[in-house]
Amino acid sequence: MRRIGNNISIIINKLTVSYSDHGPDDAPVIIFIHGFPFNKSMWNVQMDALKNNYRVIAYDIRGHGNSDPGNDEFFIELFVNDMLRLMEKLKIEKSLLCGLSLGGYIALNAVLKHPDRFDGLILSDTQCMADTPEIKENRCIAITRIKEKGVELYADESIKKLFSGGSITSNKNVIAEVKTMIINTPKQALYNTLHALAERRETCSRLQEINIPVLIMVGKEDKITPIAAAKQMHEKILNSKLEIIQQAGHLSNLENPTAFNTHLVNFLELVGKKSFLFKRYRWELN
Repeated sequence: MRRIGNNISIIINKLTVSYSDHGPDDAPVIIFIHGFPFNKSMWNVQMDALKNNYRVIAYDIRGHGNSDPGNDEFFIELFVNDMLRLMEKLKIEKSLLCGLSLGGYIALNAVLKHPDRFDGLILSDTQCMADTPEIKENRCIAITRIKEKGVELYADESIKKLFSGGSITSNKNVIAEVKTMIINTPKQALYNTLHALAERRETCSRLQEINIPVLIMVGKEDKITPIAAAKQMHEKILNSKLEIIQQAGHLSNLENPTAFNTHLVNFLELVGKKSFLFKRYRWELN
């Protein structure tokens, strides 16, 4: 029997995973995958906006939020497997996926691995490229600094990169929430996930295989996965639409939820109508 509510616990791959589940039983399902190093609560505003018309699920990836880390080495494929096992446990045959940053990497890999399981894909502030040697080195430095200086300093340094300039002064409550999420992420989970990010493989060379509707969103001031990275994916995924979120950096769903939700709802309505009209390509579902 389905359980509805927040912070529900379920055993997946021998570890406890926490998820939230709202909306009608017979509605289309959309699964939200958070970024690093956050948790499922970053999707609260989106879930509230959709739960009357969709079954909305957000979960904590292993080691984050209220989900156990397990004993396995973290890598993107493991995160994908966890998400697919969650779908099986919840008896979800097909869904839409929405992932931000790390969540986007997981969503992209899931769609490429099991294209028949998904009806649509929303990629927010993410990219298809693997880490450059310089970025890999920066992740190693981050691990060392956390060990030496603590998580709070890492959180403060991250905030400067995650948010747009305007948000630093105007979105203090959101920034405080994000900082709390970072600080509450266990150190070992930070280390393991940074390693997984550094070792992930590129997916750019396979984007042309995606044949479901795709919405790509990116904050105009995203310093981590900039507009150029979003445009690269848009150019390679034929049936995709690109939206640039004004007054937002890397966490566009939190910084400008009104614009983010507007584009998200419009996209989902088009998927529901089973027809798409994009600038470069017209695609109609059978």
